[in-house]
Amino acid sequence: MVNLQGKVVLVTGSSRGIGAAAARAFAQAGARVGVMARSESAVNDLAAQIGGIALSGDVASPTDMERAVATLVEQAGRLDVLVNNAGLIGPIAGISAADPGEWGQAIDVNLKGVFHGMRAALPVMRAQGGGTILTVGSGAAHNPQEGWSAYCASKAGAWMLTRALDHEARSQGIRAISLSPGTVATDMQDAIRKSGVNPVSRLDWSVHIPPEWPARALVWLCGPDGDEFLGTEVSLRDEAIRRRVGLIP
Repeated sequence: MVNLQGKVVLVTGSSRGIGAAAARAFAQAGARVGVMARSESAVNDLAAQIGGIALSGDVASPTDMERAVATLVEQAGRLDVLVNNAGLIGPIAGISAADPGEWGQAIDVNLKGVFHGMRAALPVMRAQGGGTILTVGSGAAHNPQEGWSAYCASKAGAWMLTRALDHEARSQGIRAISLSPGTVATDMQDAIRKSGVNPVSRLDWSVHIPPEWPARALVWLCGPDGDEFLGTEVSLRDEAIRRRVGLIP
């Protein structure tokens, strides 16, 4: 495993699913982890379990994101890795039937939340001489799915943000990478399955990978092997990548 002793990591959307698994994986790798989510009780519990720092807040709010980064830097002294993980699937509905408020909320979290995270982290990382910004992407960024217009559009935008960040800031030591985990056995995937709206919702539950897999991949991308993927999206569907991460023989 990549050794992150002495490093400081901020994981958004870390109250459950991939985010919670990532917070644990980074802590196991030796990092001090800032645990951020809207649920104050959930982040308090997880932070206590892993010896991390609880940072309740909403990534859709630029003020909350800036406060989370400032608090983490105040308590831990630096910020080496930001994991933009917070995300919403809804509304699960056709474009003509989608609620505009829910549609906008997905954009606020999945796209604007990534922007707010990047914007808050960049000054700190630049002052340190570099850092890593990882965004949890999706195959939905590249392939439309019935009933997922907000999710697909927001993930496509987040993928372009990763490319834009790499274009602007690689020369300043910023490592920007997107991880597309594939389908993962989380609460979000359960909501998708219950909708029955598209082929992804009808996949057998056994094909979904555990959240610990993308969590381990995120840690791996912080090591030297991640350097070849700067400005790109790494797909965890790729068996070669799964082997390199150590997920399969």
